[in-house]
Amino acid sequence: MTTAKTKSRRKRAPRTFGKEKAAELYAELAKVRPNPKTELDFVNPYTLVVAVALSAQATDVGVNKATKELFKIADSPEKMLALGLEGVEQHVKTIGLWRNKAKNVIALSQMILDEFDGEVPQTREELVRLPGVGRKTANVVLNEAFGQPTIAVDTHIFRVSNRTGLAPGKDPDQVEASLERTTPDEFKLGAHHWLILHGRYTCTARKPKCWDCSIRHLCRFKDKTPDPAKTSSLGPKAPKRKARATKA
Repeated sequence: MTTAKTKSRRKRAPRTFGKEKAAELYAELAKVRPNPKTELDFVNPYTLVVAVALSAQATDVGVNKATKELFKIADSPEKMLALGLEGVEQHVKTIGLWRNKAKNVIALSQMILDEFDGEVPQTREELVRLPGVGRKTANVVLNEAFGQPTIAVDTHIFRVSNRTGLAPGKDPDQVEASLERTTPDEFKLGAHHWLILHGRYTCTARKPKCWDCSIRHLCRFKDKTPDPAKTSSLGPKAPKRKARATKA
C-alpha cells in the first residue's frame, strides 16, 4: 500500500518551460541566428539523407570534407549505385564507422529506387525504413529538405534542453516529446537548428560560455560559467584602479 510518506519521497518530474517562456527563449536565439540552417552540405533531398546518415558519431566538418567530391559524381541513387560500394568507401573512409555507413548508403539508394520510384520519401514512417536512417535522421530530412516542423534531438539538443530546463528528459524520445509540447508553433520549424547551433557553439558540454549566452537570464542552470576575462585561478579578478591624476 502506498503511504503519504512514500509519496513524498518520489521525485517530481522536472518542469518544462511554459510556452510563453519558451517563446521568449526562441526569440532570443532567433536574434543571434535569424535564418538557421544545417551545417551539412547537400544539393538535394537525396544527398541530405546520405549526409545525415554519414554524420552519426562524426562531425559535420568531417562529413562535408568526405562528401565534397562524392556528391559531385553521385548526387542521385542511380549514380551512387553506379559508383558501387568500393567507390563509396574510397570517399567516406575518413569518417568513423565508414565501412558500415558505405554499405548503408548503397542499400538505402537501392531501396529508394525500388520502393519509392527514386524519390526520397516525405514521411517519417517511410524514411526510417531506409538502412542507416533512424528517427533523428528522418526528422532532420523532413525539416531541412521538406520544411516540416520536426525537431531532431541529438546530443547538443539533449544537453541544451536539460541544462536550460526548456524540455528536460531522460532520453532523446522524452526530450523530443517535451519540445513538441513546449515549442510554440511559430518556432517549430527553426527550433532544431537554433538549439543545435546554440549547443555546438555556446552551451558546450564541458565549459558552457554562459557569460556570452543570449538566454542566460532564462536558463535554469545553476553553475553558470563566469567570464574567464574577469576571473583567474585564484578567483575573481579585482577591478583595475584608476590612475591618480598628477599635479602639474
